[in-house]
Amino acid sequence: MADEIQAGCFGRLFRRKAAPRQCVEFVPPVGKPTSKHTSTEKPRDEEETDDVHYFSPCCDFSYGPAREWWSAQDSLPPYTSELSISSCDDKDIAYVIEKKLDEANSGLRQLSLEIHDNPELMFQERYAHDILTKYMSDNGFKVTKHYLGLETAWRAEYTQGVGGRVIGVNSEMDALPGIGHACGHNLIAIAGVGVAIALRAALRAQPHVSGTVVLLGTPAEEGGGGKAILLERGAYKGMDICIMCHPSPGAPRTTSVGSSNAMQSLKVEYFGHSAHAGSAPWEGTNALDAAFIAYSSISMLRQQMKPDHRVHGIVEGKNWAANVIPDYAHMRWIARAPTSADLIPFVKRVQNCLQAAALATGCKIKLTPEYTYFDLHQNPVLAQGFADIVGSRYGLATTTQNTSASTDFGNVTYALPALHPAFAIPTQPNGGNHTAAFADAARGEAAHEAVMTVTKGLALTGYRVLTDSQFFSRVQASFEQSKLTKDIPDL
Repeated sequence: MADEIQAGCFGRLFRRKAAPRQCVEFVPPVGKPTSKHTSTEKPRDEEETDDVHYFSPCCDFSYGPAREWWSAQDSLPPYTSELSISSCDDKDIAYVIEKKLDEANSGLRQLSLEIHDNPELMFQERYAHDILTKYMSDNGFKVTKHYLGLETAWRAEYTQGVGGRVIGVNSEMDALPGIGHACGHNLIAIAGVGVAIALRAALRAQPHVSGTVVLLGTPAEEGGGGKAILLERGAYKGMDICIMCHPSPGAPRTTSVGSSNAMQSLKVEYFGHSAHAGSAPWEGTNALDAAFIAYSSISMLRQQMKPDHRVHGIVEGKNWAANVIPDYAHMRWIARAPTSADLIPFVKRVQNCLQAAALATGCKIKLTPEYTYFDLHQNPVLAQGFADIVGSRYGLATTTQNTSASTDFGNVTYALPALHPAFAIPTQPNGGNHTAAFADAARGEAAHEAVMTVTKGLALTGYRVLTDSQFFSRVQASFEQSKLTKDIPDL
């Protein structure tokens, strides 16, 4: 990859309007050519789950056509490194990292299962907080519990020498009501832990190398904006890069470093005046009418929406009765667009519909924007470095296909160079993120093998940032260049 940022394998990440979102581009690792192909994805039917009521704005990290997804019935593929390590010297960093993670494999598997079997909702991840902080403390990290005023956030840090670069890593922990770890955050948790302990082992094997590893336990990705809160409170200050990963449906032995949608959640409340609906309805101010008008207005707005924009919402209330004019109605809306810059004017149009409904009915309105999730800006140099490693050592293909998901890690990618690859695990047909089938998949042995392989790739990428000044300079240059081509959102 040339030192300067240019159009090519990852240039399209910063020209998203120029390329269709369904385009699949596989990134060949350096020294190991692979074929490049495109395919057109048809929308998959989503599995309906009865009796599950949950407002979750986030994750469908699936990439690639559903017909190419890794099926749960497929045999487990080997993830052995294509480079023999039996003859490597113990000082070889790849050997040190892989050896450490192989030794930790059973312990990390147990951590994953404990988190999976004890699902906790956003901001309630107390059990995960306790077992993960204990594990990190037992493995030589300085741990800060209940970090920055968030009960279930935590920080684990290891420093060697003086100065040196700082590698940030994230572990997610929260689950979903009714379906548990249907987004695989148990796997994300152990991936962060694995990267951190592997980098510590690599540093200790090279005593002359100075550096710091910071692992953040980040609560409430599923709508609570945990990383956005931590970012505001300074948790990412001082990090030179930040890395994490996310499981998804996809083709076997693949990862994706594409972007995601930007997202704005809105909470709207209408306040009216109750009255007897039969004897004196004219005395009332109908809050439910305001909600219906808002819903209809936004439905009509869809005709003028761009094809890659989305808006969706629900109506709620309290103690409604057919013979009483409702004096209160509550709605939740989510607006999505490919980029944060696209999202800003779109959200304004949605807000206009909501406010107009209050005006039309005489209701009072309380409109509360919740945390904005920015689109992912994958650092192209980090992404290419990661693709090279997992391609040449582990035979994984990497695509730059975008997803329809939204994540609070997108906010982090606007603040510093960052990488958030998705990786495929086997699941059932129509069993993507946020389904019961995906919760089952996230517990499987094949999913564990997949996350451990990606963990090795991320750890090797992180160590390269610690020790390769030229590589890190290119990472920084690409981030600075990206800031010239994107607007920092102010939503």
